[in-house]
Amino acid sequence: MLELHALSRSFNGRPVLRGIGLRLQAGEYVAIVGESGVGKSTLLNLIAGLDRPDGGRLVLDGCDYGSLDEDGLTRLRRDRLGFVFQAFHVLPHLTVRQNVALPLWLQGVAGAAADRPALQLLDAVGLAGRADSWPRELSGGEMQRVAIARALVHRPRLVLADEPTGNLDPANGARVLELLASRIRGAGAIGILVTHSVEAAATADRVLRLDATGLHG
Repeated sequence: MLELHALSRSFNGRPVLRGIGLRLQAGEYVAIVGESGVGKSTLLNLIAGLDRPDGGRLVLDGCDYGSLDEDGLTRLRRDRLGFVFQAFHVLPHLTVRQNVALPLWLQGVAGAAADRPALQLLDAVGLAGRADSWPRELSGGEMQRVAIARALVHRPRLVLADEPTGNLDPANGARVLELLASRIRGAGAIGILVTHSVEAAATADRVLRLDATGLHG
């Protein structure tokens, strides 16, 4: 279960998030929509432990983020979270296969035990033939699909996706949205999708709107 209790975050004295509350059960997949600048990416960064709130609490499966130091947050992200960033964050010095396998390596899984699920996910996102390519040889849309495969390879408890179809054509966008939804539900994980796309939001179980007054179901 993921619980958000009265989260708030300000930047340079300007409130961005105020009193955000949410409770999600295992297997739930929600989309968060809202105008640009309202704080959707800020909220995802808080949930991912990449930023800390000014007030409020986050709890994942009984683990209160506020009780964790930086090493604890790093372990939480490594073991329980998968994050699809808008900017990909694909590592240029690793091949496509190695980029996808990276979360497993960080958990101590190596060799064929890491390669097998990495290659399976590359096949699922339509990149089976690019496993040994370098990121510089890929298009933006292909790198986004690598990032999605990497976010799912270690079967995280919580999957966070920030505009995951923003660089994809409609066919590949639909393909990765179906993959995200099926993997989240099939693994009994929790999924949060931030998007401007009505079509993408429609793949979630429910849609929440974030505005200056809070998060609304």
